[in-house]
Amino acid sequence: MQMVTTGSADERNGVTLAARPEALRLAARETAVIVIDMQNAYASAGGYVDLAGFDIAGAAATISKIATVLDSARAAGVQVVYLQNGWDAAYQEAGGPGSPNWHKSNALKTMRARPELAGQLLARGGWDYQLVDALKPQPGDLSLHKTRYSAFFNSQLDSTLRARGIRNLVFVGIATNVCVECTLRDSFHLEYFAVMLEDATHHLGPPAMQEATVYNVEKFFGWVSTVADFCGAFGPLAHASPNN
Repeated sequence: MQMVTTGSADERNGVTLAARPEALRLAARETAVIVIDMQNAYASAGGYVDLAGFDIAGAAATISKIATVLDSARAAGVQVVYLQNGWDAAYQEAGGPGSPNWHKSNALKTMRARPELAGQLLARGGWDYQLVDALKPQPGDLSLHKTRYSAFFNSQLDSTLRARGIRNLVFVGIATNVCVECTLRDSFHLEYFAVMLEDATHHLGPPAMQEATVYNVEKFFGWVSTVADFCGAFGPLAHASPNN
């Protein structure tokens, strides 16, 4: 990864991604798109987030944007990594009353308030846990499980990325201000270069939450870019000759 101001697509030397606060030079083989929690729970009517009272109106547009990003990433040889949040059917992985997750998880709180939903929200194997139909993994993509907001906590994400020589992470998904931001912050401390595509993420809560995360990423933890800039940078690699 290099910080640059100009450049063009080149398979060996990387591409220039327009970003704030400065452009980045990224090699496809060292880059992964990290897809955070694009599950029915977070993006579909009747999912946990909808049942918990959050507005999911923006999720459909986010799904469409992410699909565009993933098409460009796969064609350019950029690794796609899906993260799915949830727990075992008995919710032992969620922690009991001694865990702050038990107290703060809105899915767990919703099930306690509505006992008829017990066992339905974010349980592995269930509809709520599944990825939305429009973003199903393709051959070559990776899928990993996570049990907390950060995808790096107690998971195989770090070792999976390092084994493939990946140093640059491009974040998309839900929720910008919770799981996306938590994972991106941890990636900074683990020495990854992190970019968030601001129009391929969706927040939970008022619009100010999206703005706050964008500010935090741009000023402190990484870089901010857009779907159009990502596709514009990596798109030419999809048509490049293997000998280029």
